[in-house]
Amino acid sequence: MAELDTLRWTGRKGYGARAMLGACIVKALYALPTWTRVTDLIAEHPGLADTLGGTPSHWACYRFAAKLRREREVLAGCVDALAASLRDQYPEMGREVAVDASDMPAYANGQRFLYNHGPERQAYSDPDASWGHRSAVSTRKGGGFYGYKIHAAVCAATGLPLAWQVETAARNESLYVAPLLDAARARGFAPETVLADKGYDNNRVYAECDERGCAAIIPLRKGQPERKLRIPRSTDEWRSLYRRRSAVEREFGRLKHHYGLALVVSELRGSVNRLAWVIPLIITIGIAVISIIVAIK
Repeated sequence: MAELDTLRWTGRKGYGARAMLGACIVKALYALPTWTRVTDLIAEHPGLADTLGGTPSHWACYRFAAKLRREREVLAGCVDALAASLRDQYPEMGREVAVDASDMPAYANGQRFLYNHGPERQAYSDPDASWGHRSAVSTRKGGGFYGYKIHAAVCAATGLPLAWQVETAARNESLYVAPLLDAARARGFAPETVLADKGYDNNRVYAECDERGCAAIIPLRKGQPERKLRIPRSTDEWRSLYRRRSAVEREFGRLKHHYGLALVVSELRGSVNRLAWVIPLIITIGIAVISIIVAIK
């Protein structure tokens, strides 16, 4: 709070960082699409307004969001400080890392062709997005989609995100294992095992894990030769570790369904640069809420 308060310029005081950041938390927790609905909700609940220290206007919320976009380094510093406090509380955090990517459809028209059997669409309202592939989930069919992917490294023990990166949908997931591990190490974590699905089963990923002193826990793709691994796939230890990979899937579910990540992305009509500030903010809120729940338990 104190770090964000230092960004306030000399003029009319307005609302403090507590009220504005509280509004961001309300927006994420209730998955509200607009700031107008956020301020209306706060105004309707006096207890919520008292906790936040006031009811900011929706214009103040928009200005605060624009300020967060400009001050990404301060926001990143808040994330690093939160990660450091969690690391002190949970020394084992970050040793077992689950890596994966999840789709985030863009706001743009998702039809690849102008009409059935017609020419491919050339202009989109979100030109920074690209076409990619996603797997089938529940009743949703797998196949192509237009948008982005969030690549994340999640602690398998606590279920909390350690590092993340947003890229267009066309970028392959396996390209971001090394950057995610490096980002996690930069925050003070020391990954020892990397848990990933068979989409990461290639020589480059194994080499990157070995260079960083991590044991790769990745199932073998069909047709691929068996490799000599630090932890053989035939052992109970390998199977026990791989079962913990589901932590990253649960975290994606929390970010999308509990903290409104997918909703925010669809409403932004924005590029990767605009998404870069939204996603750390939502993940920061998610980390804070989950850490409180873990502490209570």
